Order: sequence, then structure tokens, then C-alpha cells
Amino acid sequence: MINFTPEDLVLYLYNETSPQQTQEIAAAMEKDWTLREKFEVLKASINRLDKIIESPRIEVVLNVLRYARETNTETAH
Repeated sequence: MINFTPEDLVLYLYNETSPQQTQEIAAAMEKDWTLREKFEVLKASINRLDKIIESPRIEVVLNVLRYARETNTETAH
């Protein structure tokens, strides 16, 4: 049996493995429950990462706007 790395599983998840490697990973996951479990954990992690939405704090946006206004005023004179 071939040992697959987490990187191999991520490539498989994103359909970036060769057809031969795809078949080997799929066959291995049918027989090896620990490999299948690792794959499911990676899949769940990727799904959670895809749902994360980050936005800057209001203070940061205001600081950037203030800096831009001050810089614009200085270059105008």
C-alpha cells in the first residue's frame, strides 16, 4: 500500500492529481479508514476556510482614510 501525504490528499480534493494517482488514492481510501478520516478532516477544514469572511476594523479604515487625507493635503501645498 502507498502512503499518501496530507499534500496528496489536498491535491486530490482539488482534482489536481493525475488520473493514476486519483485512482490510487480513491482505492486506498476504500480500504484504509484512517486515510479516509484524514481526508474528511481536510475536506471539512477547507470548507470552513472557504466560509470565513474577514473585514478590517473600523478604526483601521478610519486611520487609512485620515492618513490619505493628510498626505493629500501635504502634497497639494
